[in-house]
Amino acid sequence: MAGSARARGLALRPHAKTHKCVEIARRQVALSNGGLTLATVAEAEVFAAAGLDDVFLAYPVVATGPRAERLRALAERVRLRVGVDSADGAALLAAAVPGLEVLVEVDSGHHRSGVVPDAAGEVAAAARSAGLHVAGVFTFPGHSYAPGERERAAADEAAALSVAADALRTVGIEPRVSSGGSTPTAALSTVDVLTELRPGVYAFQDAQQAELGSADLADIALTAVATVVSRGRDRAVLDAGSKVLGADRPAWTTGFGRLPDHPAARVVALSEHHATVTFPGPAPAVGEQVRVAPNHVCTAVNLADELVVVDGGVEVDRWRVAARGANT
Repeated sequence: MAGSARARGLALRPHAKTHKCVEIARRQVALSNGGLTLATVAEAEVFAAAGLDDVFLAYPVVATGPRAERLRALAERVRLRVGVDSADGAALLAAAVPGLEVLVEVDSGHHRSGVVPDAAGEVAAAARSAGLHVAGVFTFPGHSYAPGERERAAADEAAALSVAADALRTVGIEPRVSSGGSTPTAALSTVDVLTELRPGVYAFQDAQQAELGSADLADIALTAVATVVSRGRDRAVLDAGSKVLGADRPAWTTGFGRLPDHPAARVVALSEHHATVTFPGPAPAVGEQVRVAPNHVCTAVNLADELVVVDGGVEVDRWRVAARGANT
């Protein structure tokens, strides 16, 4: 990912909410020569304590109460940039951290947070009036997480950011940053519009990415090693349930995860401590172990205390999931 971004003249600011792990963040920053994207103040506090001092909170942070105090303390430790999508949010950020650098979030089709692109100038002007420094615009093309939508989502991203950038210029603000990107669209992002990519899942990949076609099963780096605890002729029950794999299952996926070493197998049911897997032939025997890739790696990692690092099947290290549960 770092090489692809560099070759296209784009900055890479990986979203570390995927792995929540200091050791991986350090490797990403070394490769990209940039900073990190995070979702919460708590996540940023964890990585700041580890010396990672360039952070974008790609979230419309509401700076009130203790969070305002924490945000102010964080801004004194790191180079901080925060997302904003309303005049009210800008006023709260400015009261908490005068002069804070912000990016205006726009909705490029995911219909979550963010203003419509042509309203970006209005929000930017309000942020400037409140005393914030507006560096540009950002979006998340999250509707890329559906079959056949990667190309359309990348085009929507480029169109939205282009309109938003022009909207900032109409109020006298030249956008230095035009930030977008998701793992499914990263290779398709338009370089004459974007200046920065913020993918996250790419660090591990997951079953969803394999089924979307933005990764192969062999590319998935993070799996749960599960044991067969019960079996039928073509069915096995594993000891990795929703408390290990997470419960995410979009309607278009073929199951609750995938088995990279058994591509035709399907995880057809999931409960807290059981995963039911069907096989096209005889199922593995009781006591055998299989690797299971979760559908959504970001939530699966948040269920673990540590990551076991293997090289050639041999354990070489253990890395703490340092930002596990850092949700505030």
